[in-house]
Amino acid sequence: MQKIISYPLSIVYAALFMFWLILFHPIQWICYNIFGYNAHKRSVAIMNLFLLRTSHILGTTYYFEGIEKLPKNVPLVIVSNHQSLHDIPAIIWFMRAWHPKFISKKELGKGIPSVSYNLRNGGSALIDRKDAKQALAEIKKTAEYINKNNYSIVIFPEGTRSKNGIPKPFSINGLKMLYKFAPDAYFVPITINNSWKMDQYGKFPKGLGSKISFKIHDPLKVSDYSFEEIFEKTENTIIKYIKTI
Repeated sequence: MQKIISYPLSIVYAALFMFWLILFHPIQWICYNIFGYNAHKRSVAIMNLFLLRTSHILGTTYYFEGIEKLPKNVPLVIVSNHQSLHDIPAIIWFMRAWHPKFISKKELGKGIPSVSYNLRNGGSALIDRKDAKQALAEIKKTAEYINKNNYSIVIFPEGTRSKNGIPKPFSINGLKMLYKFAPDAYFVPITINNSWKMDQYGKFPKGLGSKISFKIHDPLKVSDYSFEEIFEKTENTIIKYIKTI
């Protein structure tokens, strides 16, 4: 019954979602090219607030726990499990004060209104997953960028989304580059739960009533740990709090 009810609601949701992406594409362009970085950043944050509010049509709610733990005016490496694309608007909006950038596959850098423009111009890393040399060089550049400007970079080290909430093994290489080239940073483990339920039927229709939660764990100062220590501690902390039901 829930799936049947979801069809008309999902149509409205999808239409509004695309409307905001199309509307904010020229707004982003104007902000970036005329008013600069800060105006562009604000336009992206506001767009993602609209995307979050649109998901309320589906009964989706969002809860962030532990955001008060985040240090300010230092670079952050935000490390999280990844359950759906719906993880991203919430991180952009709720963590907007920390200027989140993303490590993303290069295919997303073109063809998607607003999203592609932001990835290309907002400081994110667009990597070719078939070209390790290019990917690591791009991550290095972005790590140095966030370290210099006290911004944050979001990495999903599973490499792909979990369709049922069960975590996949974390990849080492991207995290190692961020550890090495953002030496002033803090690693921030985040556990996401229930985001996958929005896509439990596939891309369409959407799941209803998803209670998506983000648990921010204690930040780990890079200079206080070896890479092996911080990698193990980060992965174990995230996985410990994942709920698979």
